[in-house]
Amino acid sequence: MSTAEVYDYIVIGAGVQGSFTAYQLVKRKKKTLLLEQFTLPHTRGSSHGQTRMIRKAYDQNFYTHMMEEGYELWAQLEREAGVKLFRRTGLLVMGPENSRSYLDFKSTLEKNKIPMVVLTPDNFNQHIPNVILADGDGALVDTTAGVLYADRALKVAQGQFHKLGGVIKDQEKVTDIKPGLTVTVSTSAGVYQAKGLVITAGAWANELLAHVNLHLPLEVMRINVCYWKEKVPDSYHVNKRFPCFLLTEGEEAKDHIYGLPSNEYPGLMKLTPDRHFVVDRHPAYGNIVIGTGFSGHGFKFGPVIGKLLCELSLGEVPSYDLSPFQISRFQTMKSSL
Repeated sequence: MSTAEVYDYIVIGAGVQGSFTAYQLVKRKKKTLLLEQFTLPHTRGSSHGQTRMIRKAYDQNFYTHMMEEGYELWAQLEREAGVKLFRRTGLLVMGPENSRSYLDFKSTLEKNKIPMVVLTPDNFNQHIPNVILADGDGALVDTTAGVLYADRALKVAQGQFHKLGGVIKDQEKVTDIKPGLTVTVSTSAGVYQAKGLVITAGAWANELLAHVNLHLPLEVMRINVCYWKEKVPDSYHVNKRFPCFLLTEGEEAKDHIYGLPSNEYPGLMKLTPDRHFVVDRHPAYGNIVIGTGFSGHGFKFGPVIGKLLCELSLGEVPSYDLSPFQISRFQTMKSSL
């Protein structure tokens, strides 16, 4: 057996969460290895594609709170790399005016003093000429929202990690994980050891967690994508100031409907039953940290999640209350089913 390469930390999964975690660790002067089973860049996860929505509009206060820093960290990365990663388009939120979901979005924005514009049926078409507001629907615009250039952002995060001395190894599928005070990770090409391990493997999370006797109620799903033909060519293009949009509920679907001024989509994603993230330590092995279940809305949180997973790995008090993201909640959910 070949001698293991030794690192301070190993991060498995080079999507947006893993790349930012590795970047945060190496900024803390930790010798860090970022492992990826596929050839980089690849299209088999949820971090590829040209664009992703970024927004502060959420119906849960903790997400909006986290995104305040998220915007700052994206801007910081833009400055460090000298690359444009964000374009403001605004986010149009629509839904039955008196419904709980729509009112929660509005309340969260108001509570956090997020810049927004409330539209009325009378002035709606002056601002959004290519969309019809349904009778009884309310509409507001999160003016801070826009699109992230996803492929570019992921490349920049990995590039900054490498620039600071981090090691990236792709085309290495993990075949075994042995927990302990020192974690040993075996791949199709080598053996690696570290005092800490972070698993951010997206749709392949449970396959890896099986090596450390953990199974999470995660569902792999591909985003349903709908394209529509514009009556006026390019009228929905970002260059024509067409916004991102979110329909909170309606006859079309039971879940929220999202739209971007782009034909890109996330691809495979890992859903939790409550659609909230998993950001926690392994229940039995404190030096194994897990970030998964980002449920199709995690890309924008990449820098914040990377910071949190780094803090957990280093044994620090997390910057945010992670109780909504703890693994233990699934046991509670199971007993209530």
